[in-house]
Amino acid sequence: MEHPIVKTLTEQTDGLGAKQLLAVALRQFGQEIALASSLGAEDQVIVDMLTKLRPNPDVFTLDTGRLPEETYDVIEATHSRYGVRIEILFPDRHAVEEMIRQSGPNLFRSNVEARKRCCLVRKVEPLRRRLKTLDAWITGLRRSQSVTRGQLQRIEWDESNGLVKINPLADWTAEQVWAYIDEHDTPVNALHASGYPSIGCAPCTRAIGPGEDERAGRWWWEQPEMKECGLHVVDGRWVRTRR
Repeated sequence: MEHPIVKTLTEQTDGLGAKQLLAVALRQFGQEIALASSLGAEDQVIVDMLTKLRPNPDVFTLDTGRLPEETYDVIEATHSRYGVRIEILFPDRHAVEEMIRQSGPNLFRSNVEARKRCCLVRKVEPLRRRLKTLDAWITGLRRSQSVTRGQLQRIEWDESNGLVKINPLADWTAEQVWAYIDEHDTPVNALHASGYPSIGCAPCTRAIGPGEDERAGRWWWEQPEMKECGLHVVDGRWVRTRR
């Protein structure tokens, strides 16, 4: 059965564009909604939209300790352009130290389970801590990014974390994202210009070649259906509204 608030918001926002959808979500959740930004192109589009709707919107990101320098440059550029001070969340130091002591700093190369453990400690657990303080969260996910995201809805119930999940760009194409960026001169990660459509931790991200999937450069040694860090899936399944 569809969650009542998801049903209501879906009806209210039917036919609205991404910015208008965000405006409805901001009115609905007040100060209890935030953007979880990966600092990728899509998230920067959403930051641009949010700042036109609310001064100093709540934006946070996850610093895994393995990010490329260009990603930190985006944080500074976003602050300079919009005045937004992005909240930076870190993993638990003791958990990281124990994981590395047991399996080494590059355990993610060993097997899928080891890689998921690294993502859990460095990304998923810090995210969960922050989501406990909110009623809704916003992401820059799009359906066309990968095979794992094909059923993405603009508004979903995040059953794992117990709150509403807003994906305003779910039905956007990559071309629409970059058209918006060009039109609004939105600051983005310099790695995008070097063939990185999707950017995560430095050792787990590479540029893609012609014809490759947008997320082919993420954990490229794994099968496409495995390429999620755990922020949006539980037990290998996409977290979405239960029906």
